[in-house]
Amino acid sequence: MAFSNLTSDRERGFLDGQFLIAMPGMADGNFTRSVVYICAHTSAGAMGFIINRPQPVTFADILLHLKMIDQHDAIMLPDNTRNFPIQSGGPVESGRGFVLHSEDYISDSSIPVSDDILLTSTLDIVRAISDGRGPAKATMLLGYAGWGPGQLEQEIANNGWLNCAATEDLIFDGDLQGKYDRALAMIGVSAATLSPTAGHA
Repeated sequence: MAFSNLTSDRERGFLDGQFLIAMPGMADGNFTRSVVYICAHTSAGAMGFIINRPQPVTFADILLHLKMIDQHDAIMLPDNTRNFPIQSGGPVESGRGFVLHSEDYISDSSIPVSDDILLTSTLDIVRAISDGRGPAKATMLLGYAGWGPGQLEQEIANNGWLNCAATEDLIFDGDLQGKYDRALAMIGVSAATLSPTAGHA
């Protein structure tokens, strides 16, 4: 699904605002033990972001790459800006940045994903974050996960994914390593009891 198909006036699909939790038998190594937040699900396909993959790139690296600061400025960045979370959002367009964030920040390019969460992918929000004017809760993701028409539904039918309602707390939680087990716990499942042939929620 092309990211351009995600618009503010679209109809919401039944997986919008849901977590996908990869089953142990997931064939695609890009999604091993992944938790994916689905932002759009329509007849044209689906797109979302892996929310538990660390990214070695720092926010300072992003600002330097965009020539928004120089090396001296990078050294002087406050800790909360320097430590702004950057994650690997998925294998599609991995050089492109997106920011999932709380509703206290909005621009003309911000797209509502749920009642409480928006998506912005323009430089305005990067500047706002670097200046301390950004949203209270946010994470930047490089790349996204995308599925063609019917592809995700087939993967779910083949027991590739569990799904459940997403929570803001888990999306923005900085403990990436523990997200998989905590997402499973939300639906009363333990990773130790899962098998590749288990059903889905």
